[in-house]
Amino acid sequence: MCGATAGGPALAANVDPGREAIIQGVVTKGGSPVAGAYVRLLDRSGEFTAEVPTSATGHFRFFAGPGEWTLRTLAPGTKADQAVTATIGSIAEVEVALPA
Repeated sequence: MCGATAGGPALAANVDPGREAIIQGVVTKGGSPVAGAYVRLLDRSGEFTAEVPTSATGHFRFFAGPGEWTLRTLAPGTKADQAVTATIGSIAEVEVALPA
């Protein structure tokens, strides 16, 4: 089990998760959170949409449009792709487990 906080950092008070399509999660490698990895959000056609670095606890978050997305996670010496569905009014929680 990873030591990262479930659900990630709290949402800002002015964010209404009922009106957003949120994709968030944690990046792990060997069960431990990975800080400083880059998570890219790719649309259905594989086009780059956004990128964020993971926090010190391995967390990331995107506010996306509803639909099918791919998360491409890049860390030194490894990468991983993971499909995810974003839905308005829902938080898609994702754990990206990088290969060791």
